Amino acid sequence: MGFVSFVGRVLFVAAFLLSAYQEFNEFGTDGGPAAKALQPKFNVFVKNISSHLGVAVPHVELKHVIAATIALKGLGGLLFILSSSLGAYLLLLYLAFITPIVHDFYNYDMEKAEFAQIFGKFTQDLALIGALLFFLGMKNSIPKRQAKKKASKAKTN
Repeated sequence: MGFVSFVGRVLFVAAFLLSAYQEFNEFGTDGGPAAKALQPKFNVFVKNISSHLGVAVPHVELKHVIAATIALKGLGGLLFILSSSLGAYLLLLYLAFITPIVHDFYNYDMEKAEFAQIFGKFTQDLALIGALLFFLGMKNSIPKRQAKKKASKAKTN
């Protein structure tokens, strides 16, 4: 069962690791294509947060956001493969941060084709979050193995 679990974890994080690798290779000096694609959605998200909360969001360089997401996906994925709870938490942090920004279905009209496409991807990310929460729940519910105590032999003199 241990090998099957390992293969499942590898397959689960394959998308995270491959996208982190691709973004790392394309990063350049400005954050690469990932920063260019994220820029308009990030600006709308910051504007929505500022208007709803009434607080100015500090300026953040998008290349730093992309670098942080690469680190979260890469490190989180590698630790998750090793069955680490920290890896699952890092992937959860990444998904919780990026999902509402990238898959902003709430900015589209329901009748448009884009809405269905973006909402589908949003629900896929929710499924990934659910799988990570399931992993953490299962990991915490399994009792830790206790070291077997050696039976002491009675001494005969």
